[in-house]
Amino acid sequence: MTGKPKKSAKSEGDVTYPSYLALDELLSLQRPLSRPEHPDELLFIIVHQASELWFKLIIHELEHLVELLQAHDTLGALNAVKRVNALVHIVTGQLSALETLPPQRFAQFRGYLGTSSGSQSVQVRAIEAMSGMRDEHFMQVLKQHGEIAPLVLQALSRPTLQQLFDELLSAHEVTLEQIYAEPNQRPLQMLAESLLEYEQGFAMWRFLHVQLVERIIGPGTSGTGGTLGSKYLQRTVSQRFFPKLWEVRSKFFKG
Repeated sequence: MTGKPKKSAKSEGDVTYPSYLALDELLSLQRPLSRPEHPDELLFIIVHQASELWFKLIIHELEHLVELLQAHDTLGALNAVKRVNALVHIVTGQLSALETLPPQRFAQFRGYLGTSSGSQSVQVRAIEAMSGMRDEHFMQVLKQHGEIAPLVLQALSRPTLQQLFDELLSAHEVTLEQIYAEPNQRPLQMLAESLLEYEQGFAMWRFLHVQLVERIIGPGTSGTGGTLGSKYLQRTVSQRFFPKLWEVRSKFFKG
């Protein structure tokens, strides 16, 4: 039996740029609370909302990376990490927009933020957990805001990226030192370096976040909601996702 193909509920002709991107809804989500509305609050909201959108995409791409590592697809994983690194670079670059916010102007609307704090970002915690954070301090931080969010629990239930990379090396029957020493292990070495680049990129986001907070509210000021502000952020800068990728370097230098 032949006939015209059925159209989807929304045919191609009905889809427009605004409808596809849900722009009416998207552009209605910026809701400054200051009264009268402070002219800088919209900047503050958009940078943070945009960051959360990029975090959502980073998590999506990290999940794809996990699948590729579990499948022992070295080249696929390499391409996936490159995309993650590009996304981390974007979300880090956005911080420069907030550097244009002088402290006296932020002080004029900061009180309207209530107890909200960047430390409450579930997606940042999920990224950290997926990437390898498991230490006692990290777990304590998670519990500070009540029950651990399902997204973070899901990340904690999976192997870390370091563990998955270790399993990949085992599947290829090579050691971490061998992939740097043997010319025929170039794909695995490139993947290792890209993973390290990811860690450095995320550390740069953390570092610039610390600098931004201190630039706006000062190094000794508590964060919103009574958080530690830059003091907590400073501690996160030195956290490692891939400790073994750092340690292997010393094996090539004697004395």
